[in-house]
Amino acid sequence: MYNLRMLIALGADHAGFELKEALKRLLDARGVRWHDFGTTATTSVDYPDYARAVADAVAEGTADRGILVCGSGVGMAIAANKVPGIRAASILDTDEGRLAREHNDINVLALGARRTTSFEAEAIVGAFLDTPFGGGRHLQRVQKIQQLESRPRRGDPS
Repeated sequence: MYNLRMLIALGADHAGFELKEALKRLLDARGVRWHDFGTTATTSVDYPDYARAVADAVAEGTADRGILVCGSGVGMAIAANKVPGIRAASILDTDEGRLAREHNDINVLALGARRTTSFEAEAIVGAFLDTPFGGGRHLQRVQKIQQLESRPRRGDPS
């Protein structure tokens, strides 16, 4: 079960604004604290700016986890994953959400407002909040993912 002291960093672009606002009400109902990094309207904005703000908060430890919303969820996940320490995934259903937490220890959830209803998003967020990392055999795999962040690319001088 999630920690009531948990702080969730929220971010969305214009396409995800309305779903983000609905998620705030869901988090309030669950007693989960949140910080909204924007956007504050449906006016067109660039999603990487909000993905970066949320990912930085999670990577720096000022937020425990993050939730990002754009039209598909894919762009937000890609942008957030560029920040070292972030494991973001675009999730479409509760099974994916549960497995991504249990097996991959994702710390940022990306949702697609054009692909996910608020009812579905509520269930996915529930899985994201309620599912602990499984550890065990999954820990070694997550550690290998973390090593990729600091390893030089092929062809780079070591």
